[in-house]
Amino acid sequence: MPTPSSSPSAEPADTSPVRVGALAPLSRPGWVEAGRHLLAGLELAAGEVNAAGGIGGRPLELLVRDTAADPRRAVAAVDELAGLGVAAVVGEYHSVVARAAAGRADALGLPFLCSSAVLDALTEEPSDRIARLPPPQSRGWRVYADALLAAGHRRVAVAAQPSVYWASGVRVLRDHLAPHGGTVVELDADAPSPAALCDEVARHRATVLLLLAGYPEPAVPLVRAVRRDPRLAGVLIGAPAGQPEFPSWARSLGGDGAGVPFLRYLPDRLGPLGERVAAALRERLAAAPSFVAFEGYDTIAVLTEVLRTHGTDRAGVAGSWSRVAVEGTRGTVRFTRTPGTGVWQWAGAPVQVVDRDPADPERFRILRTSGRTD
Repeated sequence: MPTPSSSPSAEPADTSPVRVGALAPLSRPGWVEAGRHLLAGLELAAGEVNAAGGIGGRPLELLVRDTAADPRRAVAAVDELAGLGVAAVVGEYHSVVARAAAGRADALGLPFLCSSAVLDALTEEPSDRIARLPPPQSRGWRVYADALLAAGHRRVAVAAQPSVYWASGVRVLRDHLAPHGGTVVELDADAPSPAALCDEVARHRATVLLLLAGYPEPAVPLVRAVRRDPRLAGVLIGAPAGQPEFPSWARSLGGDGAGVPFLRYLPDRLGPLGERVAAALRERLAAAPSFVAFEGYDTIAVLTEVLRTHGTDRAGVAGSWSRVAVEGTRGTVRFTRTPGTGVWQWAGAPVQVVDRDPADPERFRILRTSGRTD
């Protein structure tokens, strides 16, 4: 009796996790609230990916590391994550930290998708491995400077702390305002006292004081001092880096924190995906989601499409940025090479200048919008 021929056994499906490293400031001196919102977006999107079957049947696993706003800690985290076999690294909020992480990732041949840091020069040399969702600082801060000019402001004071990020912002403002007769005077945010800084603002007859400084210290005491100084009753306080976006700003300052224009990266109106994600983020955070939470969600949406379409090896991920076209919560994400950044950049990221309404500090007013690169 003939014996039936046996068919070769099929290879077992790979069900191992696709690992992705995630960086966020989750402890002080990092901006913990921003880190929490960023992580909420990352985790929400990852959960949805896995509920929909993962990456070719493999679960997406986030390996989260706290940078605490420390570049050295971020570099060490990238080293560790590379050793754990991650397909890519994502995240980070603080620009100086993201720059350190991007540089190390590039040196290790590891793709990095930056979620929320805007410093133009994210790497020292141009890199094909690094991509970024938020607009570069030079673009966003030019939009902010245009809002100041449109409101009639030409004499600008900045209360700045030492930082590459703050120094870069001052250069953008000065270069953009100067052709229009605007001036920028730099003051020390760490002055001996908030009152001493108020004296300097009054002496320079500035009509705007921009807070290029950490939150809550020294930003909150400076806002309170300016609001209570009768000499500065007509001075506009601004915070281009986005401090007033988060609920803690309103809790700390109440009405004093209203009417402070800042930058955020949301469209004037969310589409159906954005509305659905906003509701889910609100439930997860027990608060209104910031633009940073949407950046986190869009990060995973983009990376998931890359992993599903181009594979999970690092070279495939790094080589795919130019072919990305993903519908995110804030528009369709496509990356191009933007002059001055050296990385793959979402050029169409929305930019708004927004403040909290003095009549209702829980409500945001959109003062200016730029939907694409100016």
